[in-house]
Amino acid sequence: MWGSGRTPYSATGAGKHPHTTRMESKGRAPHSTRKEDDMASDYWLIVGLGNPGAKYRGTRHNIGFMTVNELAQRWSVHFANHKGLADLGKGVMALNGRNVKMFLCKPLTYMNDSGNAVASIRDYYRINTDHIVVIHDDMDLEFGRIKLKSGGSAGGHNGIKSIDRCLHTPDYARVRMGVGHASRSGDAHDNTINWVLGEFNAAQRKQLPEFLADGADAAESIVFDGLTKAQATFNAR
Repeated sequence: MWGSGRTPYSATGAGKHPHTTRMESKGRAPHSTRKEDDMASDYWLIVGLGNPGAKYRGTRHNIGFMTVNELAQRWSVHFANHKGLADLGKGVMALNGRNVKMFLCKPLTYMNDSGNAVASIRDYYRINTDHIVVIHDDMDLEFGRIKLKSGGSAGGHNGIKSIDRCLHTPDYARVRMGVGHASRSGDAHDNTINWVLGEFNAAQRKQLPEFLADGADAAESIVFDGLTKAQATFNAR
């Protein structure tokens, strides 16, 4: 999140990425027919940021993965591998008498290279940037707070920096999910790494299912209600 390098999240270190263990179903990436390509602008892409592998599953930095899993459960979406870059699932959301086609994505590139996965899916399925929603952790917000935005600064988040760079624009919707701030005393860089790669405390774990449901609601609201209306609902909480 805040740091540099190609290692998990943005921590320092070297070596190959650890083997990914996933519970989601395996298979070929969602197939794109010519008809689907021609209609690609109808699709939304909802991306949850995180690091792959059991080691990182319950960490603060993986709250984007967790929220996308909540959406997948709601809408019966199953994941398959997209070019080794992401777990990708395709489905339909049905709310308020409307059906919306969407992809759910969990990049497998590790946080710092998330943009490679997002750009690949956007280009392959011809998804408009204004139909992209990215869900990620945010240390500038207290746990349980959600803020929605489009564009602007990456706020030091390396996953967002990577997406901005690969999409050549910051103008996509973001669901910022608060995880609280690391200690400001001592070594700030080490504190940040340990914080985002750490797990939620016992009290937060009890609240986490409701928080993830709120994050999923926020992503759905962006898709169905538009960003401005969704901001009015969630940013004031």
